Amino acid sequence: MAADGITTISIIGAGAFGTALALAARRAERQVVLWARRPELAAELEQQRENAVYLPGVVLDREVRVTADPAAAARGEVLLMAVPAQHMRAAARLFKPHLPPGTAVVSCAKGIERDSLKLMSEVLGEELPGRPLAVLSGPTFAAEVARGYPAAATLAAEDPAVGESLVAALGSRRFRPYLSDDLIGAEIGGAVKNVLAIACGIVTGRMLGDSARAALVTRGLAEIVRLGRAKGAKAETLMGLSGIGDLTLTCSAMLSRNYSLGVALGQGRRLEEVLAERHSVAEGVHSAAAVVALAARYGLDMPISEAVDAVLNRQAAVEETIEGLLARPFRAERA
Repeated sequence: MAADGITTISIIGAGAFGTALALAARRAERQVVLWARRPELAAELEQQRENAVYLPGVVLDREVRVTADPAAAARGEVLLMAVPAQHMRAAARLFKPHLPPGTAVVSCAKGIERDSLKLMSEVLGEELPGRPLAVLSGPTFAAEVARGYPAAATLAAEDPAVGESLVAALGSRRFRPYLSDDLIGAEIGGAVKNVLAIACGIVTGRMLGDSARAALVTRGLAEIVRLGRAKGAKAETLMGLSGIGDLTLTCSAMLSRNYSLGVALGQGRRLEEVLAERHSVAEGVHSAAAVVALAARYGLDMPISEAVDAVLNRQAAVEETIEGLLARPFRAERA
């Protein structure tokens, strides 16, 4: 990174959030390269200046350069890794041969790797050792960030100086990163809330009322705190933007891919049918089993996450699963 600050930012992944981050970085007056895995998508974005598949109706700034060449994208001083969580390791391996040693790498994905049960910072630490790592996570809908609506997020960095440089590089009046040193907390909040959002969507789809959804959000936060503590997260992180902030947003709005998917399941639609209609990834579908397995590794009770996993991955009936949660023994309210 340049001594006088970050001037060039590469966004790895041209989905909805990657495109939104490219626009946010341009508003912060940085030079931006957006990398798309598929050459045909890169060509379309470069020519049409609209991500019609993932973010229709949003004009891509003319100064954003789009490429499918990893070597060209790797020239940025910072890489914002906006690929889906289950593809993070493959993307890191693809870019590793092209990355200078000092390039900062920021995870922008919200999930847990299914096979290894590792967080994204752990995956990146394994695949890209020695490079400054950071995590960007918080209550940010891609469509709103792309359109310049005000938003805030947690930016957690191992190195405080790198974190401050990243905040300065990405921050603007419309996009406000708040600095943290707690990568684990930022990631646990982002990963688990996607699973909980599916549960809240199911409650809405079954028309069980706002009180039930509020109860799920609150008890879901307790599950985030349990897993976060076990992994070493700080309590204040889980009460911040990347914890309760992201949970509140994702569990209450149809712009949330996970919440809207849950609504469809609650209305009686099949998972395969809903997924077949979508281009964008609902991370909670892929992270549910990993969240439950990671909780089991630490001996944690996470009944809401377990219920979502049962519905998604073990063909459990929605009605019976809900009744099972409601039949649980009464207990004291504690995390």
